[in-house]
Amino acid sequence: MQTQKNGQVETKKDLIVSFSGLKSGSYDFDFELDDDFFSAYENENLQKCKAVFKVKLEKKERLMKFEAEFSGTLSTFCDRCLKPLEMPISGQDTLYVEFGDEARESDDDNLVILPEGESRIDLSQFLYECVAIAVPMRHVHPDDENGNPTCDKEMLDLLQSVAVDEENPAPQEEVNPIWEKLKDLK
Repeated sequence: MQTQKNGQVETKKDLIVSFSGLKSGSYDFDFELDDDFFSAYENENLQKCKAVFKVKLEKKERLMKFEAEFSGTLSTFCDRCLKPLEMPISGQDTLYVEFGDEARESDDDNLVILPEGESRIDLSQFLYECVAIAVPMRHVHPDDENGNPTCDKEMLDLLQSVAVDEENPAPQEEVNPIWEKLKDLK
């Protein structure tokens, strides 16, 4: 289970890949992330999310490459009609791991530098970020096969009734002449 302790996210043990005994070659890993995992991160957009990952590790002597592909669902609310929405999400990303004298930050978000002798890597942050960047900014019910919105009809009617007609805008109020004279005092 994913928990937070002193502001740090503690990971599930099965998201830590031990590579010290692995020979050069390809390896496959499957991960399932659910609400418990995502609730440890402070991202309210991902609080009700499930994702299934297929991760391929290509291990070489001084370099590792993790290719992650995932699909899942996000339970949220529609930005247009405010009704519950089950939204499919999917994506892929690659993480490169190199070895150096010490662990250090890289300018490349997809590169991690581990110290020589390190025997494992925690994929939690990488997998979280894969999902976080795949979530669309706008959450709306999809249109039907005719291009019509599938949102709550009652809410769409209400929105239509208060929408501004751009071709025939409402007449503007007459400005008090006193305020007009104040504009001239610049």
